[in-house]
Amino acid sequence: MSKITESEIGQAVLRILADSPGGSATIEQLKKALPDYVKLSDEDRRPSETRNGEEVWEQQLRNLVSHRTAEGNIICEGYAAYEPGRLTITEAGRNYLK
Repeated sequence: MSKITESEIGQAVLRILADSPGGSATIEQLKKALPDYVKLSDEDRRPSETRNGEEVWEQQLRNLVSHRTAEGNIICEGYAAYEPGRLTITEAGRNYLK
C-alpha cells in the first residue's frame, strides 16, 4: 500500500470536522480521530525523519497548518479556517464534501 497524500489527509480532516461538534477540532483531536477515517499503511506509520516522536502521517496532518498558504491546501482553498491549535470547517468546506 502506498503512502497517503496530504490531499487525502486534508479530505479526511474535513470529514472529521464536519462530524465534530461545532465543526471544529483541535490538532490533537484530529490526530486521534484520523486513523478512524483513513487506512494508514506501514509507510504512513513509520517514524518521521524530521519530527521526533511522530509518525509520517502525523507530520502530514501538521503540514496542513504549516503549508496553509499553498494552493490545494484545505485552509488556503477556504474549506477550513485555522486559529492556533484548531481547525474549523467553513461553509465552503461543507459544500466541497457534498
